[in-house]
Amino acid sequence: MDISTLLGLIIGFGSLILAFIIEGGKVGSLIVGSAALIVFGGTIGAVMISFKIEDFMKIPGLLIKSFTKTNKDMSELIETIISLAKKARQEGLLSLEEELKRNDLDNFLKRGLTLVIDGLDINLIKNMMDLDMYLFEQKVKKEVSIFQSAGGYAPTMGIIGTVMGLVHVLGNLSSPDKLGPSIAVAFIATLYGVSSANLFWLPIAEKLKQKAESERLEKELITEGILSIQQGENPKIIEEKLFVFLENNKKTKESVNRAGINENIFDER
Repeated sequence: MDISTLLGLIIGFGSLILAFIIEGGKVGSLIVGSAALIVFGGTIGAVMISFKIEDFMKIPGLLIKSFTKTNKDMSELIETIISLAKKARQEGLLSLEEELKRNDLDNFLKRGLTLVIDGLDINLIKNMMDLDMYLFEQKVKKEVSIFQSAGGYAPTMGIIGTVMGLVHVLGNLSSPDKLGPSIAVAFIATLYGVSSANLFWLPIAEKLKQKAESERLEKELITEGILSIQQGENPKIIEEKLFVFLENNKKTKESVNRAGINENIFDER
């Protein structure tokens, strides 16, 4: 599980509620069913209008994804690519065909290996893998935009709920003693809208975006590795090229060595 998402939600909403209690408020006064219906129902309805139903139905899965640690350990990915490069250099590209049966192998990496085994030109391989990355980016942009749209609609729905509540209050001015509580309830809708946008919808969108950027980097790394394997480059050279993708070259190399990569793996037989 991606603990930062869960912890962030707890800290964010918890801080608001705790501050309210410290000021003498009661948690029960924050729970208003009509305001929640207007804000969350209105937001969901607006999102549903904005997107195709098949895109809208992805929301539960995307929420699960935001709470799940999906990105791979790039040091392990580099280790895998280097071992494949060593095997291809020693036994030929066709020897990689049996590697396609591995369940632990990244699908994008399998895609690249298949193109290499089929003997396609290096430029064609690069173009096809770049196309796959482009389609991936377009899919992610749409997924992120769903939550960004919800983050934009929610505060507006909160204002609408507040206005509706105030209309109700102004229609009952004959009971001055009830004005204060009624106005407070009316503003709960704005609270729901603003807080849900800034502590849920928009942060989830940013989380998905960050995960996509990491996955994009992984795909670029895989592409570079596949092209190097196709050209028959020395595994040691491939290692140096792939470590460029990592922010801290020295620390990552140490982690790979701890994972069990023997430096002799790069020695030519």
